Amino acid sequence: MGNTSTSKLIDDFVFYLQVEKNCSKHTIDNYVFDINDFVKHMKDNHLDKFSSVSYLLVRNYLTALHEQKYARTSIARKISALRSLFRFLLREGKVNENPFAASYSPKVGKRLPTFMYENEIEQLFSSFNENNVLDQRDKAIIELLYSSGLRVSECCKLKIDDIDFTIGTVFVLGKGRKERYVPIGSYALDALQNYLENSRPQLLSKSKAGPHPTLFLNFRGGPLTDRSIREILKKRIEKASLTMHVSPHMLRHTFATHLLNNGADLRVVQELLGHSHLSSTQIYTHVTKDRLKDVYMKHHPRA
Repeated sequence: MGNTSTSKLIDDFVFYLQVEKNCSKHTIDNYVFDINDFVKHMKDNHLDKFSSVSYLLVRNYLTALHEQKYARTSIARKISALRSLFRFLLREGKVNENPFAASYSPKVGKRLPTFMYENEIEQLFSSFNENNVLDQRDKAIIELLYSSGLRVSECCKLKIDDIDFTIGTVFVLGKGRKERYVPIGSYALDALQNYLENSRPQLLSKSKAGPHPTLFLNFRGGPLTDRSIREILKKRIEKASLTMHVSPHMLRHTFATHLLNNGADLRVVQELLGHSHLSSTQIYTHVTKDRLKDVYMKHHPRA
């Protein structure tokens, strides 16, 4: 026990995350980054085997993280990754104990998700030039994100055939390769139809690789990346003269918040977002200050 190299054991753990846990590439990359950070700490303390890690070394590592002013969220993530790694190694008989089992993650205060007001959404969509090829594409992307609450990674993976115009849905392959169908609103469907008929053929004509099924293309005719969509949204916000920082995930927050504020059932929103646990969706049950004040003014007898 304990003779296998750390790199080989990390590779085995990654394979476990891919095959047994169906983790996304993003999640796995974060795990590996955090584990390699701890391996560096091991080497600084003249250790080269996971089986040699003690609870004392773990405490020393966590103290170092605090001294380096790591955020609580970052420390909690590292503890979670390393606890999972050693749980796996214990199961495989590579270590005798899990030194992270007794490590308590720092309490992380839940921040309420930020979202856009309906008038800001309208201002954003009114800034597009309907005759411009890239504007047609950008509008289709942003309409879809707001209409369906997709994660930006899910949006990048979409194929043309994932959109069903007949019944108005999009097929989504989400986290952990979980599948779901999400309705698409009429505005998003119109924007997608316009993009597919007018914009996408022109973008595809610039592709050196030839035709391919990816829904959203860059100006060279290749698939759009997460980063590209973030840049697109940043430019659209600037053009619409909105003084705020908006990420694609903020459109997901806005999607959920507007649904709940208009009376949607929490479990339905959970299904639409692709959340495994209702607790992940409950953070969206907050309402805007304007809505709170409106309800108060309408219903309190002394308002």
